[in-house]
Amino acid sequence: MNSDVEDLMPRLLPVEFESSTVKLDLNGPPRNPQEYLRQVQLEASLCPEVVVAQIDPKKLKKQTVNVSVPGCRAAPTGLCPSLSWQQQQVGNFSELRQTITKNRIHWSSQTLDDNVQVPKLTDEVGWKRFCLGEKVYMDTSSCDTEVEAEPGLDYSKVGFPPFLSIVSRLNQTTVLMVLEILIGWFEEREFVPQLGCWLYALLACLEKPLLPEAHSCIRQLARRCAQLRSTLESQEDEKLPALNLLICLVARYFEQNDLADQPE
Repeated sequence: MNSDVEDLMPRLLPVEFESSTVKLDLNGPPRNPQEYLRQVQLEASLCPEVVVAQIDPKKLKKQTVNVSVPGCRAAPTGLCPSLSWQQQQVGNFSELRQTITKNRIHWSSQTLDDNVQVPKLTDEVGWKRFCLGEKVYMDTSSCDTEVEAEPGLDYSKVGFPPFLSIVSRLNQTTVLMVLEILIGWFEEREFVPQLGCWLYALLACLEKPLLPEAHSCIRQLARRCAQLRSTLESQEDEKLPALNLLICLVARYFEQNDLADQPE
């Protein structure tokens, strides 16, 4: 280490050394603290200022990273929605979101009926029962259970519809949590009307720009819908419009363009 470097690096432990004519034995142990510090200085002065590693390029292995982003299964022949239909659904969905945003304070201030007990955030079973109803959740009835309001209808059995007075109370953390719960349930079961209503309502409440976990969640939903659609055999299947709609919204409105249906 030359004197120029020493000038730029002030001594942290200024120590007065004996006459420089006294030679130090770098191989022997220091006899006192001053001699130890002097040995350190001398050893540092013998080190090169710049050290370059000698690397043999032949020994380096090329590293490659393969990133695969799974898309949606293509729709069977005759089951793919037209581009104009998709654009119309995106327009309707956008208008609904604006209405929800504009009237959120009004709807969230409405008093809920005594029988509406909104589950806690982390109550996964509670949310499944609340949204889908005990009959669907427990698989004790047909998946085609109707959810339209009727006098004396027991919502605990058939599930609470996503009334605006309910969904407008949900913050973004809850919206995303319930989406994840329902999509996880959907991964292992068939599509039911109650599920479709809630997924549509929650997507309408999902704010943009999306969080990374929201991206992953809705893409999982679109892929599951496409997988189930690939098993359908007829355009008259009652599940088809709902599955096409959910795929459309995820791909077209939330800009997951690689998942979009491409009509021929």
